[in-house]
Amino acid sequence: MKKNRKASPWKSLQVGLVTLLTLVVFAYGFQITKVNLEELRSENRQQSLIRVTRALAKPDLFEYDQEEEVLNYPIFVPCPTDGRTPELPEHGDSDPYLVVTPACAAPGETVQVEGYNFAGNTTGPVRFVPGSDPANIVTLGRENATTDGDGHFIAALTLPNRPSEDVQYVRATLRRNVGIPRFTQTAKDTWDKIVETVFMALLATVFGTLLAIPLSFIAARNLMKPVKSSLAGVSLSVLGWPIGIGLGFIVVRWVGDISTTIGANIWINLASVIIVPALIGLGMRWALPQEELTPPGLPIRLARLGTLFLMVLLGFYAFFQLANLTMTAGKALEVSLGSFKFLGYFLFQVGDIVAIITPALGALAAGGALSSFMGRIGQVGSEKLPPAGLKTLNLVLAPVAGATIFGLLGQLVEWLYQIGNPFYTLWGPVLTGVALGLLLAVFTKAKDALPIGLAIYTITRTFLNTLRSVEALVMAIVFVIAVGIGPFAGALALGLHTIVSLAKLYSEQVESILSGPLEAIEATGANRLQTIIYAVIPQIIPPYISYTMYRWDINVRMSTIIGFVGGGGIGFLLQQNINLLNYRGASAQMLAIAVVVATMDYISSVLREKTI
Repeated sequence: MKKNRKASPWKSLQVGLVTLLTLVVFAYGFQITKVNLEELRSENRQQSLIRVTRALAKPDLFEYDQEEEVLNYPIFVPCPTDGRTPELPEHGDSDPYLVVTPACAAPGETVQVEGYNFAGNTTGPVRFVPGSDPANIVTLGRENATTDGDGHFIAALTLPNRPSEDVQYVRATLRRNVGIPRFTQTAKDTWDKIVETVFMALLATVFGTLLAIPLSFIAARNLMKPVKSSLAGVSLSVLGWPIGIGLGFIVVRWVGDISTTIGANIWINLASVIIVPALIGLGMRWALPQEELTPPGLPIRLARLGTLFLMVLLGFYAFFQLANLTMTAGKALEVSLGSFKFLGYFLFQVGDIVAIITPALGALAAGGALSSFMGRIGQVGSEKLPPAGLKTLNLVLAPVAGATIFGLLGQLVEWLYQIGNPFYTLWGPVLTGVALGLLLAVFTKAKDALPIGLAIYTITRTFLNTLRSVEALVMAIVFVIAVGIGPFAGALALGLHTIVSLAKLYSEQVESILSGPLEAIEATGANRLQTIIYAVIPQIIPPYISYTMYRWDINVRMSTIIGFVGGGGIGFLLQQNINLLNYRGASAQMLAIAVVVATMDYISSVLREKTI
């Protein structure tokens, strides 16, 4: 048997202090959040809440043709001093009529309105009509009446403060539905916007996923930690990026100008798209032979290098020609396809996208290629040079690389904040980069390998965390300014948020993979790309699919929010109806959102079951 331990006074005191602290925290929370149920007990708020709840419970989806019966009954407000009585309207035995009791009353008093011989089971408003004109369209009050099966109703009407010596009126308007129901305009608008919302979320998810996947690999610590390089290799690689990007952009833009000059005709575009890839294939086969019995001489190697460069230029030329071809074909099809003109619109926009991003892709490709080439030269030099010579090389290259990095950052700060002082945005950052590079070269051993992979990992994760902290609503505001109000701005905002969110989730999944297959593939001598293809990707496909489907669901729900700032989708319509106090219309939009989210959840669960 266990012995009963004596209760410790100190432990009891700790429990008491923790309990007291918890109560203090919650008490302060009540004060900060202004918890107050007094407003809830207010009669006006209860009436408003009931009215809004009932409106939300009746979404504006269907409507009927209506027949209505409108009757006016004279009344004096207040009672005349000369004893006059209103002249009552005549009616037949079977005609509908009203009886208001009493026939006169003071403002603020309540009269009883009773109707007879109306159509059974009809509903409509009972209102006060100010003024002596019974056809006045201005009415006051919020009372409603519903007839029974015999066409009879009784309603109480509180008279407003509209005194007059002339006769005024009480109006009852009873309506009934006839014919078959049809969709309201609200329902049609809701359908259009919910379809827009789904496809806006789809495009954002697809393109966001395509960009998030490569980012996830460089944001995974277990993949980037083993990546190391010498200081000379890192410095030359850093210098290669801006030089390559600048040269690549200039060259590709030049190719684009030539393509625009040559390819003004659709037949030239078509011929270029067909012939140029064949020429590129032949050139690449000659420049990159699979087997060679003897190593080629220097002239042959230079000729092959020049051929490769020419094939790359022809490849970019083919991209521009393809963009011109799709844009021209898209315009033609948009005119001739009628109801399917969206296919032509799609082709035109794809061509425009290709034309815009080709210079950027060329610049990035050139920057990456030159950076890799120069980094390899630095790595080879670090292996072959003696420590003293390598130390001298590091003392030269590291300050130059530091000056390049900090100088570019300084120019970014100048562009953002327009400081206008070169000392703070150019010379100051450059000198700081030189000093830091020099310190790094001095205190680093010549043959040491720097953890460049961890540095790239840290920068990438910091960038992703910073962007992820910005809400999609704020991103939508920025993109609305950039491209205008509409679903395109919403898709861009959702796409950017999807990239940073999925990149984090994907990278964390990469970090949790089993290390056994990774070590086995690396033991075979596989390079970095082969390791990712054969050891990483097979383990991450199921969770990647699951995260992607879940993100689509999130984007549908988020699109309802960014619509509040003009980002398109059903949120824009929902905001309009809420601002106009059209709660039945807002209820229709909320119902559509709930149906779509539930449907997508069911579809994603089925797909996960089949693929995971």
